[in-house]
Parts: sequence; C-alpha cells; structure tokens
Amino acid sequence: MSVLKEPIWKRQLPNLGIALNALIANRFRSMLTALGIIFGVAAVIAMMAIGKGTKQEILDQMKQVGVNNIVVLPILEDDDDFSVDDESANQKEAAESSFSPGLTMADALAIQSVVPSVKAVNPEINFETTLVKDGIVKAATLSGISPSFFEIFNQKIYKGKIFTTDHIEHSKAVCIISYDIESRFFTHEEAIGKYIKCDQIWYQVVGVLQPDQEVSKSNIEMGISNNRNTVYVPIQTLLLRYKNRSLINARIIAESQDAEEGDEKQNWNQLDKIVVQVHSTEQLRSTSEIIHRLLMRRHADVEDFEVNIPQLLLKQQERTKDVFSIVLIAIASISLLVGGIGIMNIMLASVMERTNEIGIRRAMGATQKDISIQFISEATLISISGGILGILLGFTLSYFLSHLSLFIPDFKDIPAENSILSVVISFTVSVSVGILFGYIPAKRAAEKDPVTSLRHE
Repeated sequence: MSVLKEPIWKRQLPNLGIALNALIANRFRSMLTALGIIFGVAAVIAMMAIGKGTKQEILDQMKQVGVNNIVVLPILEDDDDFSVDDESANQKEAAESSFSPGLTMADALAIQSVVPSVKAVNPEINFETTLVKDGIVKAATLSGISPSFFEIFNQKIYKGKIFTTDHIEHSKAVCIISYDIESRFFTHEEAIGKYIKCDQIWYQVVGVLQPDQEVSKSNIEMGISNNRNTVYVPIQTLLLRYKNRSLINARIIAESQDAEEGDEKQNWNQLDKIVVQVHSTEQLRSTSEIIHRLLMRRHADVEDFEVNIPQLLLKQQERTKDVFSIVLIAIASISLLVGGIGIMNIMLASVMERTNEIGIRRAMGATQKDISIQFISEATLISISGGILGILLGFTLSYFLSHLSLFIPDFKDIPAENSILSVVISFTVSVSVGILFGYIPAKRAAEKDPVTSLRHE
C-alpha cells in the first residue's frame, strides 16, 4: 500500500509521536501549561456537583414540607415591640381596642369547612418535654397533631398504625414516636403497645415513624418539623391531658408575670401552627388570600398571624441557588479560558525556541500541515491530560465538600452530587480549548520559512 493510500490518522502517527516526545522532554513546562486546564475542569465539576446537590436538597425539602401547602403561624408580640413614635402608638391603641383569641382550633375548623379549595388541615401544638422510661431520661418535643399530618407531610409509619377515630374522640393517651426515640428507649423490646412517660403522663406507643433526615431550624417557617426527636399525640389529647394555652387561670397569670421579667415572649395562642393543603398548586395564592381575610374577620381585624406559602419560598430558594451555581460555573469557565490562553502563550514561546527544529523537519520533507498538526497535537495532549487530572481533582473536591465535617468538625457538609454530564462537558471543553488555542501557535510554526528557520540560533 502506498503512502498516499494510507489512512490520514496513520500518516499522522509520527507527528503525534514527535509531539508526545516533546512534552515528555519538557515535563515541568508541560505540567505548568496544563495547570490552568486542570483547575478549570476541577472547578467546573465541583461547581456542577454543588449545584446538583443543592437542587436535590431543595427537592427533598419540598417532599418534607409537602406539596401545595400553606402555613399559618402566630405572631408573638410584647409591649417592647411598640416604640414611642406616633404611628406605633396608634397601632398599639388599635390593638388594645380589639380582642383576638389568637390562633385556635376553631380557626382550623373554620378553614376546613369554609374554604372549598382546601384538601386537608393539620393544627399543630408543640411543647418541650422530658421522656422517661426504665431510668432513661431524654429531652424531646411533644407534638399534638391531627391524622392529616401524615398525609400532608408524606410521613410513613414504619411500624404500628396512625391514630384512630376512637383515639381522637376519647382523647386517649396514645402516641407515635420517631425511629430515633424507639432506638433509644426500646432497644431490647417491641415498642408497639408499650408505655413511655412524657412529664407526668404515660402514653401508649401505637406507631413508629420511618427514619427521616434532620431538618434545619431555618426551615421551621416553611412548616417543616424535625421529627427525629418528637413524640406525636392526638391534638385533642394534648389539649385535654397536657396543656391548653387558651385556658387562663390564676396560676397561669402568675407564671406569665414571672416570665415577663425575662426576654422570652409569652405565647397565648392555643395553636403553634396550622398547615393547610390545597388541591392544586394554582390555588395556593388565591387560597392564602382567602384564609388571610377569613382569619382577619375571626380575629377582630387584629393581624396577629402570618400566612406563608412554603413551596413558593422553596422555589425562590431554588432559583437563588441556580443563579449562584451559574455564577460559580461562569467563574470556573473563566479558569478554563485563562488555561487556554496559558497554553497559547507557552506554545508561542515553544515555537520561538524550536525554530531550528522546525527548519530541520521542513528540510527533511515535512509539510506545513505536518508542522501544524505536531503543535496542535501538543496542545491537545496537554488539554487531554489536564482534563483527566482535572476530573480526578474535581471528584476529590466534591467528596471533600460533601464530607466536610469529617475533615473540619466545626463545618457543615455542603451537598454535592457528581454527574456524567459535568464530566462530559468539562472534558469536551478542555479538549476544545486545547485545539482552539493551539491553532494560532501551530499556524505560526507552519508558516515559518524553512531557510530562515535553519539559520536561526
């Protein structure tokens, strides 16, 4: 087979070999040239991993908060909230002229019965309590809920059952505990049917929740509760057997007067939260406005509550994180651009240093195309090797960020999840950068006059 009939790739193998030998002969310079590509690719992979991880975190939060939910929270105020200016004085006078019972069970029942777009309502009360069993003591949260809680927040019962109509109607002392509490108090026995003491009341365990991830305190305003250390009881049981803040007596007044000496605000609301689930996302805004007007009438035009739409807050948070990820990827892409410019500068300097070598190759029969391919091959090999090292470094950075607490105990893990797409994009871009920025030095080397090149010293 003649040389002319050989495949193009086979005819260019000598040029690739020369390019590889040139890089090996100048290993240190080649490594410095590839640094820009290495860090650029690593930054792109790490930033895309963070973006994907944070997006997954948002989706997990949306599962925990439940879809199509509206959260009504009481606004706790005291006398210190009013300043001495005229406007605040008028607000205080208006508030004192009207009486609002605060957030109550009657509000939850009114929302359920009056608003047609409402699918489910969960009134909720939370108290800090102490769990006691067989000499084991643990601080926990006692939460009064309705059976709708499990549907609204997508909570699954891993063992036992949810509250029955009999439990609710007769305010029975039954509870559903978290998986963590079961692991702590019922290590050597079956939890279902056993009793656990919350302060002075013994509750019978009828169910155990599936283990779930811990929810940060910043998400409380979104209606997300931390169920890892919580005992759930029927809300009627909590109001009857434990504490009802809407009932006022001399002892409660005395306790409130003692509490006023401190900085803590006194909560006189019967409920801590009302979570409302609507039938479809399109009804969120309109339903929230209806609920606001309904509660304003029921509270004598005293706005001592706030109506939040967690899904919209989460979507806004997701958009913010998407913008943040785009900015980070743009910065990482600039690193690739800088790396490409570095390749071009080093290759231009290399062309100047190897002018005599270029003249010898041309004198021995190498064409302009051979010289051009040699230098493009060098730039491409630098980019490929830099891309591979950058991918490895990017995976290492992603692992470090997602397990940050293992290396730095005081820091919280940053959600990071690698994807094949980030590898393909970063590697493709790195190779393209090598070819693009290697073209100008290769073209300059190929256009050099052979005779002038041989005379160069």
